[in-house]
Amino acid sequence: QVFSLASLRRIKEEGVYFASHIDGHKIFMGPEESMQIQSNLGSDICMAFDECIENPAPYDYVARSIARTTRWLRRCKAELDRLNSLPQQMLGGINQGGTYADLRIRHMQQIAELDLPGYAIGGLAVGESTQTMYDIIDAVEPYMPKDKTRYLMGVGTPSNIIEGVARGVDFFDCVMPARNARHAKLFTWEGAINLKNAKYERDMQ
Repeated sequence: QVFSLASLRRIKEEGVYFASHIDGHKIFMGPEESMQIQSNLGSDICMAFDECIENPAPYDYVARSIARTTRWLRRCKAELDRLNSLPQQMLGGINQGGTYADLRIRHMQQIAELDLPGYAIGGLAVGESTQTMYDIIDAVEPYMPKDKTRYLMGVGTPSNIIEGVARGVDFFDCVMPARNARHAKLFTWEGAINLKNAKYERDMQ
């Protein structure tokens, strides 16, 4: 959501300042606030507060961004440890690095040292080609802990899921399945169909 409000935000070391897209009022979100909200929600898994970088982005900016994301992850971990009197909530770290394989690998190595319950690949499907996304997953996967869950963020087409699983991804999230379901769009082996078309009104299949 911080990514989607790019035109309304300012990213600082302490966190992100942005304006509500509804009424324009000022909002601040940092690692600690993110953990507090997710703790209050009581989700089984909470995700670290990170910066999702638009692709393509300048190499130097991406390098600075992932360094800040790592610092934010350490703050997230410290805050969640403080909030969890019992270890009821698992924290997932998010790998960033744009479309630069070397930065992706470096960042994955850094966050893997924190020994979190799971790790996500974030910042994909935000402007790069599908093949570039697959290439980044191929580059990062060998550096993801083998005994921890792997999550590909914001991806949900049938072909993307199949290709992701083949590359070692365990789970996915995306708004697309719910959005398509609301509009009666189905994916089939013969392609996508729209059940609202008149020809399906009496189709017993």
